[in-house]
Amino acid sequence: MLRDCKPLLLNWLTYKFLSFILIPVIFLYSYMNEVNSMHYTKTTNMILCAVFAAITGVSAGLMLPLPFTPVPITLSTLAVMLTGALLGGWYGSASMIVYLLLGIFGAPVFSGYTGGFDKLIGPTGGYLAGYILTAFITGIIIEKMNKKNNLYINVLAMALGLSACYVLGTLWYMFSTGTPLWTALISCVFPFLIGDALKIAVAAVLASKLRPAMHR
Repeated sequence: MLRDCKPLLLNWLTYKFLSFILIPVIFLYSYMNEVNSMHYTKTTNMILCAVFAAITGVSAGLMLPLPFTPVPITLSTLAVMLTGALLGGWYGSASMIVYLLLGIFGAPVFSGYTGGFDKLIGPTGGYLAGYILTAFITGIIIEKMNKKNNLYINVLAMALGLSACYVLGTLWYMFSTGTPLWTALISCVFPFLIGDALKIAVAAVLASKLRPAMHR
């Protein structure tokens, strides 16, 4: 039975990946090629902040709940890292603030197309707030250290940015649930390390391809 379900699960994941990641990336690449000959204005950056906030919200729709933790697997962290890498630290974090505000006021942009202030103050709210840190740290490191668009610096920046999200999210989870550190790590960190490593690899490659189109 489980073996019969694997092809269906693979097809579903492939469809979701194409819908939520590749199509927005193609749109962004086309948009960047249209504006790369112009100086980036505040209006352009504000538009990009809104676009990336929307992409992050759409990416959160691909949710795979786990039975042993309230933290689901989503693609939103991939979108967050890409946001920081492409928009930079300040505009990337601003985009994540827009994303959080949309969710707080009820837009269905959190995991599983949910929204509301309760999500932010719930056990997983620290990870949502950590998106701001992830985008900021990723963007600042790439802006300062990656003038030559080095793939490995992208990976380093994203790993450090995502680590900040882990720290903030885990601390809030411990505080809100009264869970000890080791139990929180087992529930909220260890199960996601391999998947997040793959997301970092994908986001780093996408950033290395898209940043030249955005900044030439």
